[in-house]
Amino acid sequence: MTKPTMEEIVSLSKRRGFVFQSSEIYGGLAGFYDYGPLGVELVNNLKSLWWQACVRDNDNIFGVDGSIIQNPLLWQASGHIAGFSDPMVEDTVTHKRYRADQLAGVDTNDLKELAELLRDKKSPEGNKLGEPRQFNMMMQTWVGPVEDDAAKVYLRPETAGSIFTNFLNVKDTMRAKLPFGIAQIGKAFRNEISPRDFIFRVRELEQMEMQYFISASDQDEAYERWRDFAWRFLTERCGIKEDSLSWHEHGPNERAHYAKAAHDIYFDYPQGPKELWGTHNRTDFDLLNHARVSGKDLSYIDESSGERFTPNVIESSVGVGRLLLAVLTEAYDRDTIDKEERVVLRLKPSLAPYKVAVSPLLKNKPELVSFAREVYADLKKEFGMVMWDDNGNIGKRYRRQDEIGTPYCITIDFESLENKSVTIRDRDSTKQSRFQLDKLVETLRPKFLQ
Repeated sequence: MTKPTMEEIVSLSKRRGFVFQSSEIYGGLAGFYDYGPLGVELVNNLKSLWWQACVRDNDNIFGVDGSIIQNPLLWQASGHIAGFSDPMVEDTVTHKRYRADQLAGVDTNDLKELAELLRDKKSPEGNKLGEPRQFNMMMQTWVGPVEDDAAKVYLRPETAGSIFTNFLNVKDTMRAKLPFGIAQIGKAFRNEISPRDFIFRVRELEQMEMQYFISASDQDEAYERWRDFAWRFLTERCGIKEDSLSWHEHGPNERAHYAKAAHDIYFDYPQGPKELWGTHNRTDFDLLNHARVSGKDLSYIDESSGERFTPNVIESSVGVGRLLLAVLTEAYDRDTIDKEERVVLRLKPSLAPYKVAVSPLLKNKPELVSFAREVYADLKKEFGMVMWDDNGNIGKRYRRQDEIGTPYCITIDFESLENKSVTIRDRDSTKQSRFQLDKLVETLRPKFLQ
């Protein structure tokens, strides 16, 4: 199967209602996107699967939903105000700004190294470049009627902040004992210098993140456990093939100064292998800093030994948009059926926006339409997302459903009126089978658990 181009993914997303450019009628806004009717269903399915696997399938993982705007001292303690930056360089003529490391073709934030590498390079417009400098990516706003420094706050650049500040609240209210985790799904905002690659690098993003609190002696075992969790979730729950994934271990120059270890799962996107999911050993950096700045005791007392210590943290984090892009890329396929090329999204049935499409063979035959409507209503009660489709001939309906990833199409024909049977057509194989109506739900239900 040939990997689709980014242009093909963008075209499908717009044409079939997965992703739209935000405020498109006004020309859009770089780095911001809206999910359409099918996109929001696919995203919700991904988030639901992650929440089930991370939170509900574990006895010691608890969920929170923190505010997007927090006390700015939080970002001081986390280091974001001082160090959440990317290297930037400016075209001296147009004053357009670019990521210096991308223009230099290296992965580094070292300004001296970047200045040397860019000394003889031009901007994409062919003009001289200025000196590289750091650009803080936090988006700021003000709380209250006066826009001064005392009222300045930030849109959160990551979701982990409110997890750490709620460590005591969760520990106390849930009577949680180490090891335990706190999970969250939520929006974050990063003022990217040059958002690009569709929904891969954006300025408003959504993260699925879990921070796992442990003693120092358990960190290595926990780290490998959550690396394994990430890999298995992508391959087993999302249907991504292992040969589309690879591990990237952060070297000493890539890791944050406080991190003991960091591994990213790379997915082979249309633009090449890029980071999808990160697993990081953050040591005790976060709770120590929040304790220092807030003045609150964030230590933990082990009941059996009486030892008091600051927990270490293993982080597991994946971006929703990047996961959506990976799933669409992996599922996108082209083949030929009856000498006609089709685009088909081979999504896992559990992820598909619509589980089933129901069609009368002919929409101008009232008896077929009436029977099909009864089948549609019954399946909708059972499976929720069921599509009614009577537009065009049956072949065009099948192609349309293939392109949006609907796993099964149910067709009501004249034989259905005679013996209460229906035709089920499989998206991937295009094979059609006949089933009695009273066996339909029990036939389909196991398929959506896959």
